[in-house]
Amino acid sequence: MTGTRIDDIDILISGAGIAGLIAAAAFGAEGFSVLCVDPAPPVTDESAAGADLRSTAFLMPSVALLDRIGLWDRLAPHATALQVMRIVDAGGRDPQPRLIRDFDAAEIGDQPFGWNLPNWLLRREISARLDGLQTVRFLPGTGTATVLARDEGAIVTLTDGRRLRARLLIGADGRDSPVRRALGIGTRTWRYGQKALAFAVTHDRPHHNISTEVHRSGGPFTLVPLPDRDGKPASAVVWMENGRETARLRALPAADFTAALNARSADVLGHLTPAAALSEWPIISQIADRFSGPRTALIAEAAHVLPPIGAQGLNMSLADLAALLDLSRADPGSAASLARYDRTRRPEALARMIGIDALNRTSQTGLRPLRDLRAAALGGLHGLPPLRRLMMRTGLGLT
Repeated sequence: MTGTRIDDIDILISGAGIAGLIAAAAFGAEGFSVLCVDPAPPVTDESAAGADLRSTAFLMPSVALLDRIGLWDRLAPHATALQVMRIVDAGGRDPQPRLIRDFDAAEIGDQPFGWNLPNWLLRREISARLDGLQTVRFLPGTGTATVLARDEGAIVTLTDGRRLRARLLIGADGRDSPVRRALGIGTRTWRYGQKALAFAVTHDRPHHNISTEVHRSGGPFTLVPLPDRDGKPASAVVWMENGRETARLRALPAADFTAALNARSADVLGHLTPAAALSEWPIISQIADRFSGPRTALIAEAAHVLPPIGAQGLNMSLADLAALLDLSRADPGSAASLARYDRTRRPEALARMIGIDALNRTSQTGLRPLRDLRAAALGGLHGLPPLRRLMMRTGLGLT
């Protein structure tokens, strides 16, 4: 597979993040020949250098897709249910809860909102699933070098010199997507001056399968349920602040960081103890000018990037994948299917991005009168049951 030889394949996936790996499993389960490449080696152990210490909440529509493609049975034993989404406003003079409102999945059905899993574990289990699919190959340590997209196929040269012609090339290669750049597709980007710290904690009180967002200023502080660690209740933390503040927090001695962590959590789960190393990443909103090109589709962060609010990011990515999978049954990468993919997915992604952008900007405010207005709006919206149920269904992508 070197030199001038070109090998044909049904699906070539550039990028082996969680969305790219799930895409490989999905198309492999449908019987297509699939190659997934990524320049980085996989890290499937929590303690290994470079491990992704974040967690992912799969909302119920995403769980349905995972079940359909034969992944959910592997993941379910490790998952923690998300039954209640709790919003806490701690924007008063003191960093204490002054308004708590719960959104309970029981109001709209008999299933939880979704399930939470650590990202490193997801990579381990999905990689194991790929090993069992005969039509799927995964080449970690190999990237996408060049792309020549034509109606008859996307010709891709890999960094190891291999050349392939794909019926469908899927760009799942991140917010700086080489595939998107190769196709000359631009982006629109919003910047907030924020970064997010992600890590795991143990805590005094059980989480009772409640995912909690604490709002004060700088951005949400979110606690998402995890399985117990060393016999103690545990949660994943995503702590959003402006970049200067995250730099200050990371430079603190361990005891001072723990004190700051507990002050910001507003004591919603009792004393928090860090239980994993910190990771950090910049917060932006970004959307590609289009989601497709000749024989090429963009999914996940190659198509759209959102702040980590309301578990929308990866769940939007899997909505991309579900749509692409359904449109690819007859002829993966056909012009008609990709035109329909772009026509349906981009407006949906843009609408959700606008909503999340507004929520994030509201959560950033440091001015006391605006924080008071935010609390009043939350109380008012929650107090209208039809609107509350509509908000929950919309968050799940059911409307």
